[in-house]
Amino acid sequence: MRRVTAAFAIAVFSICAMSVASAADKQWKQVEKYTLGGDGGWDYLRFDPAGNRLFIAHGDRYEVVDAASGKKTGEVRSDGAHGVALVQEKGRGFSANGRAGTVTVFDLKTLKPIQDIKVGEGPDAVSYDPHSKMVLVMNHRGKEISVIDPDAMKVVQTIPLGGTLEEAVTDAGHVYVNVEDTSEIAVVDSKTWKPTSRWKLEGCDGASALSIDEINERLFATCETKKMFVVNANTGAVVATVPTGSGTDGGGWDPGLHVAFASNGEGTLTIVKQDSPDKYSVLQNLTTERGARTMTVDPKTHRVYTVSADFGPPAEGQRRPSVKPDTFRLLVYAPE
Repeated sequence: MRRVTAAFAIAVFSICAMSVASAADKQWKQVEKYTLGGDGGWDYLRFDPAGNRLFIAHGDRYEVVDAASGKKTGEVRSDGAHGVALVQEKGRGFSANGRAGTVTVFDLKTLKPIQDIKVGEGPDAVSYDPHSKMVLVMNHRGKEISVIDPDAMKVVQTIPLGGTLEEAVTDAGHVYVNVEDTSEIAVVDSKTWKPTSRWKLEGCDGASALSIDEINERLFATCETKKMFVVNANTGAVVATVPTGSGTDGGGWDPGLHVAFASNGEGTLTIVKQDSPDKYSVLQNLTTERGARTMTVDPKTHRVYTVSADFGPPAEGQRRPSVKPDTFRLLVYAPE
């Protein structure tokens, strides 16, 4: 069977909830701030549990940072850094080059590039699906998914989805991806690599971050309309909506504490508690920093990592504020 039964999921949830309820009632606070420096904007963060380090998309590189000390330990160069996937069993990383339309394969130990793979236009989010053993590249402008075989280091499938693609998550047999411009979740069968469903998120504008609770089969999609949509991963039904902050571009799920996160560019982190598979409440709206719109979470320590910088007036001909040089920093939050 590709799914656990609803009754089994609820039973598992009930057992787990008893052990984590007291932890989930805690409040997060800032525990560290590290200045990383450098210039340019940023995008996704990826936590590496094997190396206890972070891969942070920053301008023309991926900064590799020790999660315990905040010290930079290396970098992977990029022509437009966005997302990165880590395939631990192969010892390889796969990093998007948004301007070049390629993905760089690099060695996880040395960080040295191995080869570039041509994908679609504007590769953005990159994920590794441990079920199909494939790397998934969301081509934002190309409106398609490139499926990369990490052994052969080449694209083996291209899946047109007809929309600007953001973050993707997987379970055993499916890929779910937020389609930003249509405010939908597109579903792809990861055995046949065929699209199977498109679920409209009514009341959502600009679907961006997506995370998953595989045990209870729930998706957490955030939108520019300051909402988190909790979606049944079997049916596409919206089972709950929770308010978030504005400018959300990142999210996460902590299976140990049964909490979902939304990192909001306005300078807040919304922490949502799962009371049951279909009942959710805001546990905390934590003040972070303006611009801290993407994040990653360490499910073992429950620490949340995000980044920001100081801002100046927009450059000539630009609408976004400029980033002041050498103010880029890593912010760390943990439950008390």
